[in-house]
Amino acid sequence: MLKDITIGQYFPGQSAVHRLDPRMKIILTMLYIVALFVADNFQGLLLSAVFAAAGYLISGIPLSMIRKSMKPVIPIIVFTAVLNMLFVEGREIFRLGFLKITLEGVVLAVLMVTRIICLIAGSSLLTYTTSPIALTDAIEQLLAPLKRLKMPVHELAMMMTIALRFIPTLIEETDKIMSAQKARGADMESGGIMRRAKALIPILIPLFVSSFRRADELALAMECRCYHGDEGRTRMKQLRYAPRDFMALGMLAVLLVLVLLFNRIFPSMY
Repeated sequence: MLKDITIGQYFPGQSAVHRLDPRMKIILTMLYIVALFVADNFQGLLLSAVFAAAGYLISGIPLSMIRKSMKPVIPIIVFTAVLNMLFVEGREIFRLGFLKITLEGVVLAVLMVTRIICLIAGSSLLTYTTSPIALTDAIEQLLAPLKRLKMPVHELAMMMTIALRFIPTLIEETDKIMSAQKARGADMESGGIMRRAKALIPILIPLFVSSFRRADELALAMECRCYHGDEGRTRMKQLRYAPRDFMALGMLAVLLVLVLLFNRIFPSMY
């Protein structure tokens, strides 16, 4: 399960998606999220899903990565679907005691599940195709106007990127600790929810210790390399927009317009 978590991973490549300016990829991701939440019918969400699938095909990232990225959030998706089916008023199609399932609830549940899947798949494509260094520079430049308000933009961008980058590292460390505990006879897979939760306590303590040790080592390494924040810092690669960036922005603008058009043509079913 832990090995299937792909959040924060980067897959190097030379595809058109990889070569997009990281600032533009962040903007495209935000606009794609807006399109997902604006769509209130199957047609708009289906078009958004096709757009995300095309991005994966162009980037060369296997579509199986979507399935892997879904595994950690399956309980959330199921919980959301059940809540919508049981507590949305409408035409009743099934009843069991005081619980009832309505047609509008089923439709809304399907829409919400589709929206969550597209949201995770679309936002994951950003980290899959963007290196942590490029992502840091992009976030910093996009937040540059906040410097006028005396906000530590560079430090915020650095912290966000480091936190994202260390997710796979912490997952790998957790998997190693769990394997070591199982080798010593620990039982973490049997029993009820409370028993499994208690079995995780021996994992949390060494994980926290390892996390603090890695953070201390990282801080020491940055100090040894004379890192002093944004003051006097230069960049080896300067970010510049290219025609392909504006082409991608235009394509996503077309997607957003089509989603709004579908909202006018096809009435909402809930």
